[in-house]
Amino acid sequence: MRTNVGLTNPSLLNPVVFRSSFNHFEKINATQAWSLFFTGGKEDKALGLSSTIGRFFNLSLIAIAIASIFWTFCLRTF
Repeated sequence: MRTNVGLTNPSLLNPVVFRSSFNHFEKINATQAWSLFFTGGKEDKALGLSSTIGRFFNLSLIAIAIASIFWTFCLRTF
């Protein structure tokens, strides 16, 4: 069986953040940041291109932090 996939480029196996096409100090959105976090820096478009997903994860993280602080104060013994 013969495939036409050329994996000779060593940058294909490196994480996205170390590729020359990615590292131009441009701004990334929240979805790309979460995608890089979840994939360990391997892919910046794994969650898609919509900014809604990134906003959801940001707000979820903030809600968890606020709920934890509130829960701590509610259950604190006086």
